[in-house]
Amino acid sequence: MTPVHFTFSICFVLGLTGLSFHRTHLLSALLCLEGMMLSLYLALSLWTLQLDSPSFSTAPMLLLAFSACEAGIGLALLVATSRTHGTDRLQALNILQC
Repeated sequence: MTPVHFTFSICFVLGLTGLSFHRTHLLSALLCLEGMMLSLYLALSLWTLQLDSPSFSTAPMLLLAFSACEAGIGLALLVATSRTHGTDRLQALNILQC
């Protein structure tokens, strides 16, 4: 494993541990998800550059489009929950109260 691949995998694992251990605010969870998607995008872009295959060249752009959609939906949910509940803390969100 090259140092670049190791760096991208460590970035993904750090985002995953941040998502699993620091679940107090919805905004911090969204930032961890964006960090994970950014590391996946960079790793996939590097992989397609190493393969030199034109058939895989659209995969990073497709992942980036899905990541932008995920960020937009996440921010919309953040605004909706902060308006209805008054906070973005994940402990305030209860599925039984909806």
